[in-house]
Amino acid sequence: MATPFPNHPNLREGFAPVNMECDVYDMVVEGEIPQALRGTFYRNGPNPQFAPRGDYHWFGGDGMIHAFHLADGKASYKNRWVKTKKWRVEHEAGRSLFSAFNPMDNDESVAGMETDGLANTNIVWHGGKLLALEEAHAPFELDPVTLESCGAHTFGGKLQGPMTAHPKIDPENGEMLFFGYNIDGMLSENMSFHVVDRQGNLIRSETFKAPYSAMVHDFMVTKDHVIFPIMPLTGSLERAMKGAPVYAWEPEKGVHIGIMPRNGSVADLRWFRGEPGYVFHPMNAHSDGDKVVCDVCEFEQAPLFPGPDGSPGDPDKSIPRLTRWSFDLAKNTDDYKWERLDDIACEFPRLDERRTGLSYRHGYLACDTRPEFKVGGFNAIAHVDHRSGAMDLYDVGEACATNEPIFVPASDDAPEGQGFLLANVYDANRRASHLVILDAENVSAGPLAKAYLDHRVPFGFHGNWRPDAG
Repeated sequence: MATPFPNHPNLREGFAPVNMECDVYDMVVEGEIPQALRGTFYRNGPNPQFAPRGDYHWFGGDGMIHAFHLADGKASYKNRWVKTKKWRVEHEAGRSLFSAFNPMDNDESVAGMETDGLANTNIVWHGGKLLALEEAHAPFELDPVTLESCGAHTFGGKLQGPMTAHPKIDPENGEMLFFGYNIDGMLSENMSFHVVDRQGNLIRSETFKAPYSAMVHDFMVTKDHVIFPIMPLTGSLERAMKGAPVYAWEPEKGVHIGIMPRNGSVADLRWFRGEPGYVFHPMNAHSDGDKVVCDVCEFEQAPLFPGPDGSPGDPDKSIPRLTRWSFDLAKNTDDYKWERLDDIACEFPRLDERRTGLSYRHGYLACDTRPEFKVGGFNAIAHVDHRSGAMDLYDVGEACATNEPIFVPASDDAPEGQGFLLANVYDANRRASHLVILDAENVSAGPLAKAYLDHRVPFGFHGNWRPDAG
């Protein structure tokens, strides 16, 4: 018999899981959905099937996909759990059996059982496959229309080890580049780098050792370089065996950022050193000869994780802000330039993906201007113009909260930044969510349209757009 969920901050209000799969064939729409929007907006995030074992962490819930299909000015919706092996075993048992971060806390009935992960962080469309991702396992394939679970996808058995939740797709040649960490199944410094061609074939795989074992959530690519940020949110099997935190903040290890030429190999990695900080998500990066520039949302201290002794972090240092790193590869030093671009609290940065790895002007963020009114997530969506430095904001409303906005171009050949922003908004007054559609060139003007649900889309992580064929 299922047991109630505990009163945990990441299991209530906008974080609270939904316990059903459903379809809405014609959503109520306020305003007008642009005719140019023809496709599906997929969102992924944690939605635990059962009350967790022991302490809960937001990163540890089962994946659930929320799909909004837009066409002819109408919106439809469906949601489905990502039915991994873990999900199926627990579904049959009728209770939670696995601990997300410490296998020592697993139920004895599943001791030693290998699973295909949670698939709860991102969802991408590439090579004709819809792939749900999290960073500790291989991708998990879903049917793009029905969202039915197909199973782990290992690129014809060629992928060994995990895949990051944040691959990068080259807008010019269609390649998908990604990495993995803890590739030997243990908490280690061993990492991998892979390239998949436009058709979905794995064509390159290499391995290397990072300076230390860390949670490496994301990375950056440019037309000429690949950038691996190793930051001191460290993983330790020795700590875990003693009952201490598996992942913990160790600022004394500093930041190490490896830069590799795309026409070279991991043997050509060059490491740069910086002061402690943590980045979950970059906005973009680009190269100009020997200069490499990376725009990131950087924390002074990694949030959501304790120190090695279990002591909590400093919340005043766990606020992300838009920051630029600049590297001069022509200099015979291992340092780099650090510049704060804006003081607003912001996360989940995105861009017009047609400029991934290239020089760019427009970026988009979820941001927080009134934290005292926050119900979870962020209270505004922002457009950043890197040419002028201006930031344009849309406040999602009192008692409302949002997270990652994604950009959809108005057409394949539209100029950079000409298109729409899509995001989910949770309204605590209704205890339900809606999809908001903004003009990406005029965010502060407010929504072009809102499409309403009568239930929550729990605060999650990432989403992407798949245009309709034809």
